[in-house]
Amino acid sequence: MGGSQSREGLELSDSDYSDDGEEEENEEQDSDNYADAEDRTSQVSAKTLDEIDSRLQALKLKYPTKSPQKPNVDIRNAVKLYLHVGGNTPKAKWLVSEKVCSYKFVKKLKIDDLDDYDGDELGRGEGFWVLKVGEKIKVRVSTDMQMKFFGDQRRVDFVDSGVWALKFFTNEEYRGFVSRFQDCLFENVYGLRPTEENKLKIYGKEFIGWAKPEESDDTMWQDADEGVWKSPEKRPVEFPERESQDLLEEFEEAGMGGGIQSLALGALDNSFLVGDSGVQVVKNFSHGIHGKGVYVKFEDRKLGSSSGNSGTPKKPLLMRGETNMMLMSPFKEGKPHSTGLHQLDIETGKIVTEWKFEKDGADITMRDIASDAKGSQLDPSESTFLGLDDNRLCQWDMRDRKGMVQKIATSSSPVLNWTQGHQFSRGTNFQCFATAGDGSIVVGSLDGKIRLYSRTSMRQAKTAFPGLGSPITSVDVTYDGKWVLGTTDTYLILICTLFTDKDGKTKTGFSGRMGNKIPAPRLLKLTPVDAHLAGTDNKFHAGHFSWVTESGKQEKHLVATVGKFSVIWNFQQVKNSAHHCYQNQQGLKSCYCYKIVLKDESIIESRFMHDNFAVSNSPEAPLVVATPMKVTSFSMSGKR
Repeated sequence: MGGSQSREGLELSDSDYSDDGEEEENEEQDSDNYADAEDRTSQVSAKTLDEIDSRLQALKLKYPTKSPQKPNVDIRNAVKLYLHVGGNTPKAKWLVSEKVCSYKFVKKLKIDDLDDYDGDELGRGEGFWVLKVGEKIKVRVSTDMQMKFFGDQRRVDFVDSGVWALKFFTNEEYRGFVSRFQDCLFENVYGLRPTEENKLKIYGKEFIGWAKPEESDDTMWQDADEGVWKSPEKRPVEFPERESQDLLEEFEEAGMGGGIQSLALGALDNSFLVGDSGVQVVKNFSHGIHGKGVYVKFEDRKLGSSSGNSGTPKKPLLMRGETNMMLMSPFKEGKPHSTGLHQLDIETGKIVTEWKFEKDGADITMRDIASDAKGSQLDPSESTFLGLDDNRLCQWDMRDRKGMVQKIATSSSPVLNWTQGHQFSRGTNFQCFATAGDGSIVVGSLDGKIRLYSRTSMRQAKTAFPGLGSPITSVDVTYDGKWVLGTTDTYLILICTLFTDKDGKTKTGFSGRMGNKIPAPRLLKLTPVDAHLAGTDNKFHAGHFSWVTESGKQEKHLVATVGKFSVIWNFQQVKNSAHHCYQNQQGLKSCYCYKIVLKDESIIESRFMHDNFAVSNSPEAPLVVATPMKVTSFSMSGKR
């Protein structure tokens, strides 16, 4: 269970890679002759090369000068095109697809349209930008391309029914391509020309670093980790290219009673696998989770509802010292909204009631529920939780308005009390939310915006980060509220919420309006090779920090799921501005250093267990990976 073994980052050279005229015809016959390009690199020291060079100079040999620059052809936007073969195997290599071809950005009304348009031929909002390379590539400019830039190699890699690389002949041509690509991406996303005025309109003057990352103030990223960065005796930690810890599979457990639909990890004795027909209770250990043999069945295999909700519960929420679980089912399959939820008493194994969402006497829907704060599921007296719908953010209370617990036995469908919150008129398009340790709330939206609310006011966001064009499908926040993680289909976005107020005090964006020096976010991405291997229909979902509920402790890792991959990043490495991934990058800093856990079926969810279960010789609590038929636990070994 290791890191990404991609060969895509290898330097492209004609001496190592053959032209497709020779290779593609004999690809099947010669597949066994592919070699690991890294292993073929000569291990010659710089000192040895210097000695050879000095001896040659002493001979005073005369050679005709020959420039290795651009070939002597008159082609506008000339590039060399490579195709990646071999996936992530040791036989992976690059083949020269075309020695010299040209690229261009054109507008089209549809991807297979024969007509090309320039930027002035179509009106605003008409058509979209397409990248054409030679006769082989015609792809819409979008984040789905997983474009990766190699400034030191004058090269870009991307996905289009395969993994391709473009090699540019000069630095100026490379920089021109990157700038043009980013302008076309902006216009495809927002439907506006990439002018300074329009970028200011989209991002706002406070977030100019998001549009111009080179102007962003990154000092807050370093200042956030006081123990590492602010102590004068300590220097920033240097990290190797790959993490020194290994992932060791500890235990695999088959699901009971049908497929696993969701995972509810506990911080105490038990965790829970929610399936089609019931909830399986499993035991928490320092090496992971495995079964106790207890299984709570739903009546008629699925949760029925007098209010119309039926189907497999998609959202479990532990409450009251993890003795109760709230289960929310979609109103209709394919639509996440629900008009109520079921309360499961774990100790008795029974559904004790069905609650209704109601405001001012009218039934309303919710699309997500969350704990009041990151650790509140451990509170045995907890009676409130948060709810989110497209244009609603609120707190629900299971007690009646006089503060007494409602008499469930005398009510066929008791009503939850809306204690505080706001029903926005329109336009918010909320999708997901999460809470920090103090109850601060982060909300992700369809337009990509991420909003921060204090625990005392849900009417107006303290801070609203602009979107990058992709819907936010999941959010998480660290216990201390300093960091927010948003998940989109093609990347994760990591945001630092810290700022310095006018009095010189450091605060988070949950408690006040951030000023005009807001640091640019960082993106977590798959390499083009791994994105291609994950599959065209596979998207990132459910990005999470590792789990702590104690002040002063810092989360160590981030994990997300895409297809059959669980992808894990080192949190400190991502934050480190000196990290090698960020060198020679244009645009927002993107981190490609991660580990992959590969399963043989699509993964439902990947989560780190609570920090309580981290043992002394491990840097992290176990990772739990759930697929439809089984759940596997992995420990992070401390081997060096």
